[in-house]
Amino acid sequence: MSQPRLPLPSRRGILAAGGALGLTAVLAACGDDKKDGSSKTEGGAGKSGPWSFKDDRGETVKKDATPKNIVAFTGVAAALFDYGIQVKGVFGPTETKDGKPDVQAGDMDISKLTIIGNEWGQFKIEKYASLAPDVLISTMFDGQGTLWYVPEESKDKILKLAPSVGISVYDRQLPHPLQRIQALAESLGADVKADKVVKAKKRFEDASERLRKVAKANKDIKVLVGSASQELFYVSGTNLSVDLEYFKALGVNFIEPPEKAKKESGGWFENLSWENVDKYDADIIMMDNRTSAIQPADLDKSKPTWKKLPAVKAGQVISRVTEPIFSYDKCAPILEDLADAIEKAKKLK
Repeated sequence: MSQPRLPLPSRRGILAAGGALGLTAVLAACGDDKKDGSSKTEGGAGKSGPWSFKDDRGETVKKDATPKNIVAFTGVAAALFDYGIQVKGVFGPTETKDGKPDVQAGDMDISKLTIIGNEWGQFKIEKYASLAPDVLISTMFDGQGTLWYVPEESKDKILKLAPSVGISVYDRQLPHPLQRIQALAESLGADVKADKVVKAKKRFEDASERLRKVAKANKDIKVLVGSASQELFYVSGTNLSVDLEYFKALGVNFIEPPEKAKKESGGWFENLSWENVDKYDADIIMMDNRTSAIQPADLDKSKPTWKKLPAVKAGQVISRVTEPIFSYDKCAPILEDLADAIEKAKKLK
């Protein structure tokens, strides 16, 4: 199956726009306990005794010891890294064609990671097995427990090699996966009371409240969420994506494609031809920042109808972190940037 396009861009087979976990196996390594929580712990180093974690499928994974060799979807690995947990291997977008870290890799040093698959459909089972994985972790973009970026055709072989943990990012609001990833990190040995972690959560809470106030004060500013491919422009709905559902709950005025138009994508987004890209009047356009999507700078050069859009002419196009790294540290700036954009935006129509 081709890579989906999450609420706009890429989500499971039809997950048109979505996120995922990137966790890598980790070897136990010690680190000193620093008050800022900056030390990194490989796997469950520093923790002993049996380990268990109940995931969002309702399944409880049990091990005799805290997992050390962790393999995860890249975005999940990046979130765990923010809590001081280093993984050993990752799967999912990790390295760009020019050798740089993908946006979903966060602050990880990708040169220290074993990349099991870098694109949709890639998963090198022998390389995965060679890591002697204790656990595989990923997100889920549907209600069937499908693990993001674990290929359907080889999942049975993959899941026989180690137990798996799934964190749902489907049809719920952003705070849920944030809480769940933090709980997972804590179970793996993270100090969630470290100053850095506490401050990041407080920043996220403050950013949420600010966005609520800004949205209330600018109710007339209409926001369209889009993603671009060579053939089509995708307009995302808000009702399945953790980020957009949360922003909408905070009062952001999103343009919503009709349900009938989203049927083809399983409810995620509407497909528009480039000739019809002006179907909706938007004051702000949020564009998918993933490397699988065409970015605005390239659209300016290749799509004449894009350049004619009022929001594009007004310079009111911002980036959408379509598959967030689910740590408070990485999500707080997303809310702050959206609040800034709405506060500064001019009403165009």
